[in-house]
Amino acid sequence: MARYRRHDVGPRLCYYRPPSASKESTFAEEVSRSLDHTPRSLNPKFFYNRTGSMLFDMICKLPEYYLTRSEISILGRMQESLPEYLPHRYRLVELGSGSAVKTRLILDALDRRQDRLEFFPIDVSDILGKSSLDLLEAYPNLYITGVIDTFESGLEFIGRQDRGPDLFAFLGSSLGNFEPRGAQELLGRVSETMGGRDLFLLGLDMVKDRSILERAYDDSQNVTARFNLNILRRINEELGGDFAVDGFEHHSVFNPEYNRIEMYLRSRRDQSVRIPRSNLSIRLGEGELIHTEYSHKYTMSGISGMMDRAGLDILHTWRDPEFDYRVILAARS
Repeated sequence: MARYRRHDVGPRLCYYRPPSASKESTFAEEVSRSLDHTPRSLNPKFFYNRTGSMLFDMICKLPEYYLTRSEISILGRMQESLPEYLPHRYRLVELGSGSAVKTRLILDALDRRQDRLEFFPIDVSDILGKSSLDLLEAYPNLYITGVIDTFESGLEFIGRQDRGPDLFAFLGSSLGNFEPRGAQELLGRVSETMGGRDLFLLGLDMVKDRSILERAYDDSQNVTARFNLNILRRINEELGGDFAVDGFEHHSVFNPEYNRIEMYLRSRRDQSVRIPRSNLSIRLGEGELIHTEYSHKYTMSGISGMMDRAGLDILHTWRDPEFDYRVILAARS
């Protein structure tokens, strides 16, 4: 609690965030570590400043990007069946709520059974504030306590609060952005935070035809390219970098060995970059790649193994048959 500052927006909304200087230091330090060695990389959590969040919302509406449509379709069909698994009054704790479009479908299911709704969104993006205000207008019985921080720190914060029971939600197949070890550690962190009556709702994309996957991450309108390149603009704006954004291009490919989409920024030419607040100067060769994101795809056997190792039992699975997307409900073993 000491590392957070509480911001009271109204009688039904407050949020916690680290001091801005602390957040900037973390951003600067991570950028320095990840770019100052080869292969170079940038953590995808830094995509989501205000512009990045807006661009991702645009991606979710693209015809090629089936993930959001599939998950929304599943959540809509779950309105009748999900309450069967909710014998108590639950708080909703969501990792990466973003603009909260899918959050409403879960709140709708809870609202069928509860006279009071409590929502704890955890997100690194400041868009949390606007989305929360929109939700408060839509649900007069809703109370929100937001945490603008990383998932790991946010879960630690939730674990120190007076407890639920809670319905944890991690949607959008965002777990696939983690390396397998990191994904397993995050599932373990969720499991450790959960109490005996808590539940966990997890959305995951499955392995499918390569052409479908590659189109979803390299769309014809180049919105994904703008989203990817925006991380360089953010470094320029917040850390004083001098990236020539037009000197890079979006590059993505499916790697069948690891069942994942790999996304990069590719240097169009030999160039030098300075990032003063990261105390960093680097040279990039023509064609050199900066890795920005993985998006792992799953099989049911792989999901079962991950959940079992995290101490979680699968209670039910919902599926979109067209694109084989899954939403899984689990409890702590």
